[in-house]
Amino acid sequence: MTDQRADSPVQNDRRPWSGGGRDELADEVRRLINLTVTSAAPPDVLGEAATTLRALADRLEGHVPGPDPSPTGRFAEEGLSTDGAGGLAGAMPFDVVIGRCNPLAPPLTIEFEPPNAVAHAVFTAPYEGAPGCVHGAVLAGAFDIVLTAANVLGGSAGPTRTLSIRYRRPTLIDTPSRFEAWVTSIEGREVRSSGRLLQGGKVCVEAEGHFVNLDRPLIDSMHRRGASAGAGGAAAADGTAGAAGADGAGTDGDDGAGTDGDAGADGDGELPPSGVGR
Repeated sequence: MTDQRADSPVQNDRRPWSGGGRDELADEVRRLINLTVTSAAPPDVLGEAATTLRALADRLEGHVPGPDPSPTGRFAEEGLSTDGAGGLAGAMPFDVVIGRCNPLAPPLTIEFEPPNAVAHAVFTAPYEGAPGCVHGAVLAGAFDIVLTAANVLGGSAGPTRTLSIRYRRPTLIDTPSRFEAWVTSIEGREVRSSGRLLQGGKVCVEAEGHFVNLDRPLIDSMHRRGASAGAGGAAAADGTAGAAGADGAGTDGDDGAGTDGDAGADGDGELPPSGVGR
């Protein structure tokens, strides 16, 4: 049974919630991930740390709810918000790209500068691919959410159908990165967006996304149902199998180390219509 407190924002006794100490825990785990990659501590110190963490993990594991036929949702009950970028992040506190409570999420912050969505990040060692460069898959995941933010700003949010990435030059770790994204067209339920990543004013990566615009009540329902939304391909409002999407999995790029002017690895492979990307 989940450990609860009277002042914790818990919707039910099985659903994880943000706040109540979870944000702080995620911050420390995020710090620990970085140190696991960068620390040059001797073996005895590493072994001691592993023992300490094993005991802590055992303690937390005791508060994981047992098996249940109903999936556990990890989205805010109110769903996506168009009030601002903070509402987008707040609706998805456990998202693997933008989730404040997910220590795997990159250090990405999103802002709305109409008509663009803008994101800032300094990717550190845990997100490294080629030496000194951000892994291409990490950048693809970041673009998926930044393009989605542009769609939210345009009132046309929905799951990803395809995501194409063009790596123009290396994206360096420990260097400020600026993402910019905007909606390029809306035709019925079909939404297309574009974006780019800049470091030092130079374009490192370009992206294009194809999304499916879903009605707001359906998106909110998907968030409440969490994992069950993609299982039956129920996302499509027009009765089809649903929009394919895997949060950036449609790219096949290398580690983002393409040279300037070279395509690097265009990832324009379309995913099969098997579920919902978000």
